[in-house]
Amino acid sequence: MALNIELVSRPETRQSIAEEVLSRVGGTPLLRLRRLTRSLPREVEVWAKAEWCNPTGSVKDRPAAFILRHGLAAGHLGGRKTLLDSTSGNMGIAYASFCAALGIPVHLMVPANASSERLSLLRLLGARLTLTDPLEGADGARIAALDEASRDPEGYYYADQYSNPANWQAHYQTTGPEIFRQSDGRITHLVAGLGTTGTLTGAGRYLARRGSEALLVAVQPDRPMHGLEGLKHLATSPLPAIFDPTLPDATVTVRTEDAHAMALRLAAEEGLLVGVSAAAAIVAALEVASGLERGVVVTILPDSALKYLSEPFWREL
Repeated sequence: MALNIELVSRPETRQSIAEEVLSRVGGTPLLRLRRLTRSLPREVEVWAKAEWCNPTGSVKDRPAAFILRHGLAAGHLGGRKTLLDSTSGNMGIAYASFCAALGIPVHLMVPANASSERLSLLRLLGARLTLTDPLEGADGARIAALDEASRDPEGYYYADQYSNPANWQAHYQTTGPEIFRQSDGRITHLVAGLGTTGTLTGAGRYLARRGSEALLVAVQPDRPMHGLEGLKHLATSPLPAIFDPTLPDATVTVRTEDAHAMALRLAAEEGLLVGVSAAAAIVAALEVASGLERGVVVTILPDSALKYLSEPFWREL
């Protein structure tokens, strides 16, 4: 046992472990929903990408891996520099896990109302946390990260997932190609939630480059104060710098209560335990599909329910 601990502590071994983990990011399955779509025409299909199959359990593994690789290649990380960013949970968990393997310290700004599961995971992974005002949400956490970065620019690499082009590039190079290939190029609609907006921006740009005529449908909460973790009400929030507002062909707004109800239905009817933003994506995808006579609707399920089981709505099962 002592020998193993010594080996893992060596920088070259850390690097190889990290590369092994990062190489597992992506390649998640595309699952067809059958029971929830029984009332739809036979030529309408709804498929969902199971992003909890990534190493740390969410879609955020993709941009986190790209941001880290780009930061290391550009010399922004290394030495004694600490990776700094804001997060509502999943991106932070990806950062913390990958950085633990690389030996890079992590400081994260997290809204204080993040679920207890996510906060526990971040602490177990060794991340330093600063909890921010829950009423200010993700935007408040981002402001806090920017302030912290300005105090010590030499000590931090401020990754800023909302502005970092590696975020959308991750989806351009991985998510988009996977969806196109897994749907045999038949995709007619891509439905994706808007948080940092990287998923829709990157995957949407890839589909356009491939000549796909798939329509891009953005999903966001129906009001500023909501319970859809990871999603932003863009009408009342600062627009992420990576967002291209000309990309979405349509936007579907989802009530928190409807997403909660859908999460329960997905568990009971499809055997899928998903997070609330994933459930919101399914609400939107089914709304889109209900207006079609034929089509292949693909949506993204950012994570599973395992980080949200303390939420009271699950007790209704």
